[in-house]
Formats: sequence, C-alpha cells, structure tokens
Amino acid sequence: MSRREQSSEKSIEGVLEDIAKGKGASCYLLYGDEEFLVEEALGKIVDALVPGPDRDLSLFVMDDESGGVNAVCETLLTPSLIPGPKAVVLRKTRLFYSKSSLSELAKKVADSAETDLPSAARTFMALLDVAGWDLEQLRDEGWRRIPDAQWREALGEEGAAERDKWLPRVLEHCLSHNLAGGAAPGSTEALEDLLSAGLPEGHVLVVSADSVDRRKRLFKVMADRGVVLAFVRARNEARQRSVMMETLREKLARKGKTLSPEAWAVLGRKTGFRLRDSAEALDQLITYTGDRTRIETADVEAVIGRTRDDTVFDLTEALAGQDARRALASLGDLLYQGVHPLVILAMIAREIRFLVHGKAFLGTGRLGDFRADMDFGRFQKTVYPAVKAFQDGPGKGAALANQHPYVIYNALRNSARYPFGELLSRMRRVLAADVAMKSAGQEPRLLLERLLIDLCGQAGARRQMPG
Repeated sequence: MSRREQSSEKSIEGVLEDIAKGKGASCYLLYGDEEFLVEEALGKIVDALVPGPDRDLSLFVMDDESGGVNAVCETLLTPSLIPGPKAVVLRKTRLFYSKSSLSELAKKVADSAETDLPSAARTFMALLDVAGWDLEQLRDEGWRRIPDAQWREALGEEGAAERDKWLPRVLEHCLSHNLAGGAAPGSTEALEDLLSAGLPEGHVLVVSADSVDRRKRLFKVMADRGVVLAFVRARNEARQRSVMMETLREKLARKGKTLSPEAWAVLGRKTGFRLRDSAEALDQLITYTGDRTRIETADVEAVIGRTRDDTVFDLTEALAGQDARRALASLGDLLYQGVHPLVILAMIAREIRFLVHGKAFLGTGRLGDFRADMDFGRFQKTVYPAVKAFQDGPGKGAALANQHPYVIYNALRNSARYPFGELLSRMRRVLAADVAMKSAGQEPRLLLERLLIDLCGQAGARRQMPG
C-alpha cells in the first residue's frame, strides 16, 4: 500500500487545489498509522478551508469525548455565526474501529510499549473497549486465564503469540494510573444519514483516525460523498527511509536547505526512520544551522546527540552498578529529550522488577551452572535454554523470560549482587516515589534524583544534590 493511498484517487496536493478553486468536498477522512502525515494533512486542509481571522467563530474541533456523534451532527447543522465556510474537525476518532481493527491495535501497542508507554496504554484501553474486555478481567494475572483461542480470535495469530512481551507492562501502567476506558463513540447512523442527505451549504466535516474498518457504512458514505486519504507507514526499513526522505526533503526545500548524504544516514539511524521523530529533529537542525544551507553529519550529532535508547541503557546500567553520578547524568539527558518523569520511573521499576525475577530464577536451582562472571556466549549455550522453560509458566517471572537473551543475562548477573530482601526494599522505594510524584506539590525531577541516589547508595553524590 502506498504512502498516500486515496480511495478517491486524490492526493493532498489535489485536495488543496480543489479547495482553492472552490471545488472542495463536504467531508474529508484522513487516516493511517503515519500520525505525523495525518496531522500535517489535517492542518493544511483546515488552513485552506477556514482563514485564520475567522477561526474563533468558524472552526470547531471535537473528539469522541466531546458528546459523541450527536454532538458532531448538532454542530454541523447549527448555522454559522458569520458568512463563509464552517469546518467541524473530529480528531483521532474511534468511530471506524471494529473487531477487525483489534490485530492492528495490538501491533500499535506492541510497537510503542518500550518507547512510549503512556501512548501504548491509551491504545490498549481502546483495544479493550473494542474487544469487550475491561481491566478488572485482566488484573491479578487474569489475562492469563483467558483461553489462547480467545486471544487469537481477538488479536490474530501473531498478536496473540507476542502478547506476553508487552501486555504485563502495559497492563501494569493502566492499573497503576487508574486509566478508564473512553466513552463509546456510539452509533454512527445519524452521521451517516446526515452526510448522505448533504450538509448545509459551506459546512465541512474533517475527520482523522489512526485505524479504520473500510467495510463500515460510515467509511463508505464518506468515500462516496467526500474524500478519503490514507497515510500508511511503510513496513520495511528501505521504504521507511524513502518515505522519510521524501517528506523531509519537502520541508527542507521550503527552508532553502539540504542534508548531505551522510547526514541523512545519521539522522535516520538516530530516529529509527520514524517520521515524527525525524521531523522534530529536522526542525531543530534548521534552527541550529541558521543561515547555512547545507546540514552536515556534525550538525546532526551536535543537535540530536545520543539517542533515547542509548540513554535508557546508560541509566539501567548505572543503577545496576550503583553509579549515582552516571545515573543522574542519564536522568538529565532523558528529561532533556522530553521523556516524561513517570515514564522514567516506569523504566526504573522495570529494571528492578527484572532483578527480582532474576533472583527468583536463581533461587529455583534450575539454571544449571550459571555464574555471574560467565560470558554471554556461554550463557546462551548452557543457561538460556533452561530460562526458556519459564516463558510459558505461571507467575510474573515470565515477563523476564520473554525478553531478549542479553537482557536476561544482565538481569541474572546483576541480581546476584543483592539479597532478595534488598531488591524488594528497592521496589517499595520506587512505589513510594510513584505515589509522591502523583501527589500535588511534588517536584518530579527532584523526586527522581533522590530516588536514584537512594537506590545507588552513594552518600557522596547526595551532597551534590541541589537544594
């Protein structure tokens, strides 16, 4: 499927040309997992439909929690307060979800669980709404009691097979943050009938969604009465690189700049060819290089520096090595990169949880001749096969057993340094920090700094704390 698959055989450029000629449609649907492109196209269409000075009285932005379909219909039917077009925008709607969307939602959760846990949790809550499940069913290992056949029916073979790798962590986040399912968007029949009958003259509906079931009547009505644009992420690295470069070259051209071939490669490597991350980095590079027209590798290194994954690894390694100075430096880097403090706390909790699981594994006596000083190659050959036996077993230890062998290797090595009681004490300190961070008046950065120093046990570093 191409980057811009148009059921109406139009491109975003063609849509904007039609609007400029006064030949715009009465409704537009923009969807796909390439969120940056969806949002960019939505912004361009709104800019073309409603002039800036008229926005306050002619532009109405809504979502599924703004009253549902009835509220959207009522807003579309209400006469405009001033002459000219009136645009109603329904952003990131779930109206097009169906049971067939579940496998796609599961993939989105799995893809973002490690890099953006809050986003993964929100998508997971939407998945539960569509599947007809709730958090109460899944808590306390309840998700393991749901038969595999039901998981396969809901998520597909691949999604069901991979669920152990992401579900425990995402579920824990949902429960610890008391997330609730969104209000069901409701029946779409009223909106379908309104669009079929025709909107009032000059009124336009613009809808964005991350996933759609093309068999739903609402989709078919919008495709028939308006324009549907799809922005679908490429499924291989070569195509991702092509999409990224094509989109960002347009941005560079508007600013009169270019990237050297080497700089393109470094930018892609540091952003994982994720379009949103690449676009944000490019904005910083454009500002950083000022009047210079060519952006070089050194500029990318200077602006982006080490990636988030590098910094997360540094933080967990510093915790394992009880190196407070390195841990505090990594914390500062993560906060500078815009990682939310609660996400960082979740990373710390995950690391300690893996140490607890590793300690429990060692306590079973089933890991053969494991030694903390053994090399990774020997671990893979002699110990990892025994660890794999825990993957399908009961208990939370399966979360560690399903990780990459190197993650398991490090967890076992590092857990050998601590008594079991000390690891449980560390987890209690993390939980206390979580409660404090969610309480009013608590400074997240200061709480994290104190927690890291506490966990690392570096009295000398404590004296360097500000305040």
